[in-house]
Amino acid sequence: MFFALIGILTGMAIGLMLPYTYNTAYSLYISVAILACLDSVFGGIKANLENKFDTSIFISGFFGNAILAAFLAYIGDRLGVPLYYAAIFTFGGRLFENFASIRRILLYRKKSKDNG
Repeated sequence: MFFALIGILTGMAIGLMLPYTYNTAYSLYISVAILACLDSVFGGIKANLENKFDTSIFISGFFGNAILAAFLAYIGDRLGVPLYYAAIFTFGGRLFENFASIRRILLYRKKSKDNG
């Protein structure tokens, strides 16, 4: 957990010191890809709390989900159909499910610690 916190703080520091801007035409693709990455991060946290974390599954899901979400947004943009909604609903729903599971696990652990 300590290394994860160090990684987050390092990433935030780099992001603040080296601001990067991109063309606004890519905003849809990037926002959907970020949502997919957040889903993977929350899924990784949940798996870690359940002692089921596997680095290869996390890395492949992180990049695979981001690429798939951006690809859906791109194809939908080319076809004139908002396919990015599929990614938003899927990854957004899973994000909230993973957050709820994380919350339950942490509350259960706290309750067990207080009672025992």
